[in-house]
Amino acid sequence: MSERPSPTELVDLARAVALEAGALVREHAAGVVSVAATKSSDIDVVTAADRACEELIRSRLLAVRPDDAILGEEGDDVAGTTGVRWIVDPIDGTVNFLYGLGDHAVSIAAELDGEVVAGVVLDVERDLVYAAHLDPTSPTGGRATRGGAVIQVRGPAPLAHRLVATGFNYTQEVRSVQAAAVARLLPAIRDIRRSGSCALDLCRVAAGSLDGYVEEGVHVWDHAAGALIARAAGARTLLTVGAAGREAVLCAPDHGFDELLAAVRSAGLLRE
Repeated sequence: MSERPSPTELVDLARAVALEAGALVREHAAGVVSVAATKSSDIDVVTAADRACEELIRSRLLAVRPDDAILGEEGDDVAGTTGVRWIVDPIDGTVNFLYGLGDHAVSIAAELDGEVVAGVVLDVERDLVYAAHLDPTSPTGGRATRGGAVIQVRGPAPLAHRLVATGFNYTQEVRSVQAAAVARLLPAIRDIRRSGSCALDLCRVAAGSLDGYVEEGVHVWDHAAGALIARAAGARTLLTVGAAGREAVLCAPDHGFDELLAAVRSAGLLRE
């Protein structure tokens, strides 16, 4: 396909596909959910629903845009020729899904010439769509919505009054480092939350439900869509290296970003 798509066209397609994928996830949840395979450790799991959902997403995207590239968590990379690459996490929060907990999401982002320009995160249990696309007319460079309504980050607050989310890696050596660092961060902030879904935590920063989020051990499919949504709502994001040497992401409203960055570095969550 030679025609260059707009960010709005890409976000509309991502939204439609994510909603269909979410329905499939709920269909699987109504049955027996069990572990189909493991990845980085014996607690890093994959279910049949992860695989079926990603297959559906790939087929729907390629049916509309057959020459695009796709990077997914569960399948092989697909090369493309259009400059568009889709980044897919079929179920972000698989352990939550396995246990019947609500915080799991379908995440679909679209890159154009290497830049993420559109993203959708579907909160599956609530059937609630977070979405964003680049918009040069916006002060933040993008437009972020939840359920179709425009969202923005929470207002300024002292560090001691900030609610910060985090997550823990699936390998013992990394989570030991993370746990010790979180224990040092906790006295400096209001409290810690741990939902088990990077994508949803980023969206909650975007919607003002969290003051920040930091986690080591994330992958691009975890954060591509959610980070765009957060930035479009007035947050800043940083991809860096965590204390244990894995890729880490930090997200917070732009007005309080530097102070939170200093705090998480001082606590030992991130490398200097």
